[in-house]
Amino acid sequence: SSPHLVQVRERIRINGQPISKEQFNKYFWLVYNRLEETKDPARASMPAYFRFLTIMAFHVFLQEKVDLAVVEVGIGGAYDCTNIIRKPVVCGVSSLGIDHTSILGDTLEKIAWQKGGIFKPGVPAFTVAQPEQPLEVLRDRARERTCPLYLCPELDAFEEDGRALALGLAGEHQRSNAALALQLAHSWLQHHGEMSPPSQKCSGSGELIDLPPSVEVGQTVPLAPTFRPSVAMVQGLREAEWLGRTQVLPHGPVTWYLDGAHTTSSVQACVRWFRQAALNEDKPQDGSEVRVLLFNATGDRDTAALLKLLLPCHFDYAVFCPNFAEVSVVGNADQQNFNVTLENALTRCLENQKTWTQLLEEKVAQELWLAAPLEVGSLLKPDPVRGALLLVPSAERPLNSNSLVFPCISHALQWIAQGRDPHVPAPSAKGAHPHPVASSGAVLLREAAVIRVLVTGSLHLVGGVLKLLDPALSQ
Repeated sequence: SSPHLVQVRERIRINGQPISKEQFNKYFWLVYNRLEETKDPARASMPAYFRFLTIMAFHVFLQEKVDLAVVEVGIGGAYDCTNIIRKPVVCGVSSLGIDHTSILGDTLEKIAWQKGGIFKPGVPAFTVAQPEQPLEVLRDRARERTCPLYLCPELDAFEEDGRALALGLAGEHQRSNAALALQLAHSWLQHHGEMSPPSQKCSGSGELIDLPPSVEVGQTVPLAPTFRPSVAMVQGLREAEWLGRTQVLPHGPVTWYLDGAHTTSSVQACVRWFRQAALNEDKPQDGSEVRVLLFNATGDRDTAALLKLLLPCHFDYAVFCPNFAEVSVVGNADQQNFNVTLENALTRCLENQKTWTQLLEEKVAQELWLAAPLEVGSLLKPDPVRGALLLVPSAERPLNSNSLVFPCISHALQWIAQGRDPHVPAPSAKGAHPHPVASSGAVLLREAAVIRVLVTGSLHLVGGVLKLLDPALSQ
């Protein structure tokens, strides 16, 4: 899978664990030298980063004799280098979102066409609930390729006797992912155990149900029959872990909420999760809770659209920084993007900060009709008369936020934690930020009973934060 959060070895896992440093070193040089020896003299360049790692992953899986390989595409599907697998056992398409528009297109329909490129003749494919038009594109792509495509039932359909399936991953949006995972696993087990032909499914009663080998013209995508999840499946859903996705790290008075959401749909899901997670936490008796947003967005993503969705969280401070764990790249090669300079990254952060400020000003201007206007210094005071905002029934906190830009993740974390997180060094007085917002904010952060920090906008940003908050991940 990709991208990795802390170490590149995370991309190639066996039984859920990244391959060891020794394995990575061994297979890296074996593949590198083999390619070097056999490359076309007319094309002296080696495969690019992701392509090389894809080749290496296939080689690792073959050499380690894995029974099953789960391969996630890099970008899109149709033209992705992972799409050289001619006869997979089963294919899956999760919830579609707008991303990588310069490569995949700027509409869900165009992106659906790319995703449908992984469909193979006679190989069953599953997807989850999608908007009508993109789903039609997936249906048409399946028909073109004579691929049997099915729609996953809601996770509720797999629950019996009123007992809900527990998920290890938080967030309502994970339920559709879990339903897709169940169907993919069940399909592979059927094929592997020769229980039935790939074009047949088992109902909950164990009866075989014939399904059409492909979607006919004008036909809707059929709903896949449900089945009773095995004990192992139930346990797998309950114990599933995926760092950097709806992850909570409580560190004393500072609680970090990490989610690598970077599309409008995933940020919407992130906001719902964060607000619910914060509501479930005990409230400080004196009410001194400070909320901080740590954000970055890269590439061709619409930063304004993402930040606008985060407004309902009512952050007291918004912090922006590049995806560099430290200013120096020494010892941070796994997380370094050598295609982006620090200057360019900081320029993007300043643009993000400007966008955030503009969004706040526009939102405040829209709410001037409210009976209780914002008061100066009301950052920590609840305001029960605020009107309804996007994704929230009511806003209990004032819409007011100061913003700062730091040159790296480490400096941002030091300012946010103010020495109150044992995993983050206190900011040195020598390097104190002269900005008045940083100075006044530092006082509030040091005195607050609770600090809640949402880190989102980029998986690379989340990875850098995890590297600093949990050094064991770098071992």
